[in-house]
Amino acid sequence: MMKDEAPFLLEWFAHHLAVGFTDILVYTNDCSDGTDTMLQRLEELGLGHHRENVIAEGIKPQPSALKHAQADPIVRQADWVLVFDADEFLCIRHASHSVEGMIDDAVAQGANGIVITWRIYGSGGVVEWSRDPVTEQYTRAAPPLWNKGWGVKTLFKFDPTYWKLGIHRPSIKNKWLETDFPDGVKWLNGSGRPMEDYFKFRGWRSIRRTVGYDWAQMNHYAVKSVDSYAVRKFRGNVNNKKDKYNNDYWSLQDRNEVEDTAALIHAEKRAAIMAELLTDPVLNDLHHAALDRVEARLDEYRKTDAYIDLREGLIEAGKVPITKIEAKPPQARDPAKIAALMSRVEKDVAAKPIEERRNDNVAGWAATDGDPYVQGDIDTSGEIGLEWVPNHDIELPADPRVFSPESLDVIILGRFERRHARNIAGYLADCPRVLEIGAGIGFIGMRTVKMSEGLVYMAQDSRTPLVAYGRDLAKQADVASDRLKFTDGPLVFPGDGPDQASGLAAYLKDFNPDALRIGRAADLPAKMLSGQDLSRVKRVIIPIISDEQAQTFRADYGPVLAQKGFVEDMDRAASGSLQFNGAP
Repeated sequence: MMKDEAPFLLEWFAHHLAVGFTDILVYTNDCSDGTDTMLQRLEELGLGHHRENVIAEGIKPQPSALKHAQADPIVRQADWVLVFDADEFLCIRHASHSVEGMIDDAVAQGANGIVITWRIYGSGGVVEWSRDPVTEQYTRAAPPLWNKGWGVKTLFKFDPTYWKLGIHRPSIKNKWLETDFPDGVKWLNGSGRPMEDYFKFRGWRSIRRTVGYDWAQMNHYAVKSVDSYAVRKFRGNVNNKKDKYNNDYWSLQDRNEVEDTAALIHAEKRAAIMAELLTDPVLNDLHHAALDRVEARLDEYRKTDAYIDLREGLIEAGKVPITKIEAKPPQARDPAKIAALMSRVEKDVAAKPIEERRNDNVAGWAATDGDPYVQGDIDTSGEIGLEWVPNHDIELPADPRVFSPESLDVIILGRFERRHARNIAGYLADCPRVLEIGAGIGFIGMRTVKMSEGLVYMAQDSRTPLVAYGRDLAKQADVASDRLKFTDGPLVFPGDGPDQASGLAAYLKDFNPDALRIGRAADLPAKMLSGQDLSRVKRVIIPIISDEQAQTFRADYGPVLAQKGFVEDMDRAASGSLQFNGAP
C-alpha cells in the first residue's frame, strides 16, 4: 500500500525484484506525486500490478486495500504472500540471499510461514535531502534485541479459504478456529526456528523467545532524513492517522545505536535492475520528474517558519535516549475471544513434555563464550554520540566500538554482567585481594570495589584498548584508583612455554591475591595454571553462562586445580560461577 512514494518507488521495486519476488501488487490512494502513474507504467511493462484503492465511506485505506487484495486474482493464485509497506525493505540474510531459497529451507522443515521481525533504521544524523538509495544512505539501526522494535511481517503460504490478510500477520477465519486447521499451521521465525503456538491466534510482535534475524529481517526506514520526514508530513500517511508524523514518532523511529549494513547484500543486483528499469524512457521521465517535484516543494518549504520549527524539533527529538522511549502496542479488538483461544493454546502446551513447552531464549542475549566485547581490533578514536545508562550504579556507554551487539542490548536495559555483578560479593567473602585475568573493562572490579570497603582488585586484560577504556570509566565512576588497579601486562613473555607463564607467575607472586577470577577462559587456559604456585590463593572463580559451559570448565580446570589441593563447592555454580576452594 502506497501514497506519494514516487521518489523512492523504483528503488523499493527493484530491491524486491532483486530478492526474488515474482509478483508485486501495489494499492494506491490519493496520490499527488506520480506514484500511481509510475506503477501503471510498470504494469504496462509487465513488471508489476497496480490497483486503485477504492475506499468505502467510513473505512480506512489499509483495511480497504486488504479487503480488495483478498479477492484479487493475483493474490488468490499466489503460493506465498507477504504484506508490507513502501518504507519496508525485506533483507534476506539466508545463505541463498533469495526469497525462494529461504522458502525452500522452510518447506524442508514442514513449515508454511516465516515471521520476519523489523529492524528499525534511523536517520543516521542525515538532515538534507539526497537522491542516494535509501538502503545505502541509512545504515544505523536500533539494537537487534530492542523489544520496542519487534513488529513483524509474515511471509506465509496463502489459501484464501482459510486465511484473512492482515498488516502484520494473517488471521485464521473464524469458521476454522475449532477445526484441525490450526494444528497444521507451522511458522518459523526470522532465524528458521519454530514460532510458538500462541502466534497463530494473536500478536504482531516477536517476543524474547521468538525474535531472530539469521534468515531475514524487515528493514523499516520509517523516518529517513529530516527533509524526507518533512515530505511525509506534507502528504499524510496511507492510513490517514492524524498527526502521525510528530516528534514522538521521530524519537521512536530515529534509532541509530548500531551499524547494520545487511541490506547491502542486495545492493549490486538492485542497482542493476533499477538501471534496467530506467532504460524505459517513460519510466525514466516519470522517475526524474518525481524527484524534481519533491525537491521543488522542499525548496519552497525550507523558506517557511514551519520547516525551521520542524527541523529543530526533530533534531532535538532524535536526542531522546533509547531507554526513555515508550511504545505501547494497541489493545486487542476482542479480548474475550483472544482469551478463549489462548486458554486452548495453554492447555495444549501444558499437555506436552516439559522440554517441548517453550522455545529457549534465542541466541544473542549473551555471547556464546561469555565475552561481551567486539572481536578483533578495538578503535575508540574519534567522537561518536553515546547513550550512558546506569548498570549496577555504574554509568556505562552503549558504545558499539567496544561492546558486542548482544551486550549493547543488555547495557541499554541496565543489566550488563547482571548475574555476576549481583553475586560477586558472595564469591569473594574473606578475600581482600582479587586478581582477575581477562577482565575486559574491569566492570566486575568496579562493582566489587564500590561494594566492598578495603578490598583491592587487580583487573588484567591483554587487550590494551579495553584496559584504557576501563580505566577511564572507573575514573568517571569515582572508583578509588588505589583499590582498583588495571594492567595489560602479558601472561606469557616471548619464549615462554604454556606452563612457564612468567607474567602470570609475577602477578601471583607480587600481587599475592587471595582470589583468582578467570574472567575470560581463553586468556588463561587450564594448562597454563599447571605450572603455577597457587599455594597462597584461597579461591579460584570461573564465571559461566550455561550448564554446558560449566561441564566444559569442570573437565578442563577441575583436574589441574585438584592436583593443587582445590575442591569445587558444588553449591556455588547455581549463582553463575564455579568456585574452587583451596586447602584451609
